[in-house]
Amino acid sequence: MRGVTSIPGHFKANGYRVVGGGKVNHHMPGFNRRTDWDEYFDQVFDSHYQDKLARGLDVSDFQWPEGFPLNRIPAVKSFSKPPRNAKEFDWGAWDKTDRVMGDGKMIDWAVKFLARPPKEPFFLAAGIYRPHLPFYAPRKYFEMYPPDQITLPPMKADDLDDLPEAGREMAAIRRGDYELVMKSGKYRELLQAYLASISFGDALIGRLLDALDAGPVANNTIIVFWSDHGWHLGEKQHLHKFTLWERSTRIPFIVVAPGVTPPGVRNGKPVGAIDIFPTLNELCGLPAVAGLDGTSLVPLLRNPTLDWKRPAITTSGRGNHALRSERWRYIRYVNGDEELYDHANDPNEWTNLAEKPEFTQVKSELGKWLPKKDAAPLKR
Repeated sequence: MRGVTSIPGHFKANGYRVVGGGKVNHHMPGFNRRTDWDEYFDQVFDSHYQDKLARGLDVSDFQWPEGFPLNRIPAVKSFSKPPRNAKEFDWGAWDKTDRVMGDGKMIDWAVKFLARPPKEPFFLAAGIYRPHLPFYAPRKYFEMYPPDQITLPPMKADDLDDLPEAGREMAAIRRGDYELVMKSGKYRELLQAYLASISFGDALIGRLLDALDAGPVANNTIIVFWSDHGWHLGEKQHLHKFTLWERSTRIPFIVVAPGVTPPGVRNGKPVGAIDIFPTLNELCGLPAVAGLDGTSLVPLLRNPTLDWKRPAITTSGRGNHALRSERWRYIRYVNGDEELYDHANDPNEWTNLAEKPEFTQVKSELGKWLPKKDAAPLKR
C-alpha cells in the first residue's frame, strides 16, 4: 500500500534493527513490503498448495499428494464447492517434530537471533501461522484432545431468528463449509485439529519466551502478543471468520513492558489491534505517525483501573462496524440494520436487543463512536 507507514518501517527509519519471520502481514506473496525490514525469514509452508503459491508456481493444476487430504472428505479431494477453497480445507496430525514444521523452523531462527541480539535497539516480529487452515500439527498435540472428550462450543438452535437481514447474510458467508463438515461427520475432528493447532502455537511461543529469558536483553524488551482474529466453529451456523460478532473479533492480547506494566494483571477494558502502533511509539519514545486512528494504551498499561470510555471498533466490509464496550456489543451495518448484545447477561450473543425501545439510549451512546465517514478503498 503506497504511502502507508508500517510499524516495522517506522522502527527501521528510527534507528532500529528490524527483523521478521513467518506470517506477519499475510501469508500470500506481495503483502510484505521487504524494504520495511533489514532481514526477513520467509514463511515455510506445511501446506502443499500454499507452498507452490508462495514460490510463484502454477497452482491451476494442483493435485493432492498421495495420502492427502488428511480429513478424507471426498469433496475436498475432488476440489468441489463447498468447501469454498478446497485446496486448504484440510486438517490432521503430522508425524513430525515441532522443529521440522514450518512454524518450528521460524521459531528456531528467532531463538538464534535472541541468543545474539544486535547492539542497536531491535524490533523482532515472529509470525506463527497456526492456528490457520489447513490445521496441521504434530501428532502429540492431537493426542491431547481425544475427539469424544472435547467440550463442544455453546450453540443455540434458533440463534439466527432475531438477526436482521444483514446479520443473516454475514452469517451465511461460507455456510456451505460448515454444512459440509456436519454432513461429513467430521465436526469433532475439526475441533480436535483446531485445538491441536492452538496448543502447537502455544508451545512455540513458550520456546520463544524461554529464549528471551535466557538471553541478555530479557529485562529491556517489550513483548506484544496478539492474533489477527477469532474463529467461529459453528456458532450462528458459521465456520471461519468474516463476521462482527465476539467469536470472530475477540483476540488474545498481552503486553509486557518492563517498568510500565504491573506483573500478572488482567484488564477487561476493550482495546483493539489498531492501538498497537501508537502504543509502541510511546513506549519506545518514537515520533508519532500522522493519521493513525488508534490510541496509545500506555496510560491503561500503567494504571489498569483507569476510567476507559473508548470502545473497541471492528470493521468487516465497508460501512459495517461493531463497537465493543466492557458490557455491550453494538453492530450497525451499512444498510442501517442493527444488533445489540449485553455481555453481562448474554456472553454468547444469543439475544439481539437492538429492537427493544428501552435500549435506545445505549445504542445512541455507543453510536457516537462510529466513524462519521467511511474512507474510500485504498488504491494499490
